[in-house]
Amino acid sequence: MAVAAEERGSLAISEHAVERLAAHAAGEIDRVGGAAGRTLGISLGGEALDRSAKTSVRIAGGEVELDVRISLEYPAPVGGTTERVRGHLRGRVEELTGMPVRRVGITVTALHAEAAEQRRVE
Repeated sequence: MAVAAEERGSLAISEHAVERLAAHAAGEIDRVGGAAGRTLGISLGGEALDRSAKTSVRIAGGEVELDVRISLEYPAPVGGTTERVRGHLRGRVEELTGMPVRRVGITVTALHAEAAEQRRVE
């Protein structure tokens, strides 16, 4: 027996769950890595391409605001790469949560030249 949508109740998605979705989605983009955690502006640990992005989410009025800290492989074009990340995050979070993404703020914390150097053929 099918129950009408308005009679099924509601689903609440926590900010923490959206943070994890966004961090995973950022890792789906080539040449993008994570950022070290920070306390009082001081980096805790290293920033590497194999780490996950650090995300912060605010949900208000059914809309999502994302702040993401990432690192990039050098010589990736920073502007173009961050725009790709912004579009991908917006699309994936909206797709997975059903909530519109109002804003995606991106901070690039490091550029990693060593990954590019390792791939160079000599």
